Amino acid sequence: MNTPIDQRLAGVRARMAEAARKSGRSAADTELVAVTKTHPPEALQEAIAAGQTLFGENRVQEARAKMPLVSSRARWHFIGHLQKNKVRQALPVFEMLHSIDSLELARDVQRIADEDGQRPRVLLEVNVAGEGSKFGFQPAALAAQLETLVAEMPRLEVLGLMAIPPFSPKPEDSRPYFAALRELRDRLQEKLRVGLPELSMGMSGDFEIAIEEGATLIRVGTAIFGERKGKAWKDKGRFPHQAEES
Repeated sequence: MNTPIDQRLAGVRARMAEAARKSGRSAADTELVAVTKTHPPEALQEAIAAGQTLFGENRVQEARAKMPLVSSRARWHFIGHLQKNKVRQALPVFEMLHSIDSLELARDVQRIADEDGQRPRVLLEVNVAGEGSKFGFQPAALAAQLETLVAEMPRLEVLGLMAIPPFSPKPEDSRPYFAALRELRDRLQEKLRVGLPELSMGMSGDFEIAIEEGATLIRVGTAIFGERKGKAWKDKGRFPHQAEES
């Protein structure tokens, strides 16, 4: 029997396919990351039953609480701001970190990955609009910083870039920022002779524009699971002393 999550997933996938067709891309060029922040494991199980297996979480502890309660078919990306004291907990359980937002954080990830024998796959978060309220590398400085990262942090497999444009109720307003991220990626690849195949950009309100501008990963939560439930979901029975994250 179809559930609301089944239906919303089908709708998102249809919109993804149409955006790909419109821009001359293949639907297979973009992967859907279903964002599960605040949503319970039961919602994830419904999504898994409908064929969605890649999930994104903003909080390390919330993800670690949910992981034992859902199918082992689930794959996990970390998409939120990574606190330094959560790096060691994050590395073993996420197959990709979308939000390496500074050289300082990258050095912490490198150090812990070296100590624990990990080789994390990462994206660099870029503050495409220069917003003071957001984390991320500044576009003008990223070439030099990426050179440093590649030379000094061999444990990190840098696969591409991520960005969150300024909020706007009009999806089209996001287009210049998505285009700027793609163009920055292209310049970095040409200048530094590195491969940066991934572009993580686009959320529930603007993912079609992101696909048209070259997104390979889109992060969609509300359009699949509905409005967020408030604070982070937490299994109080299994994790009674779990600390909240900002």
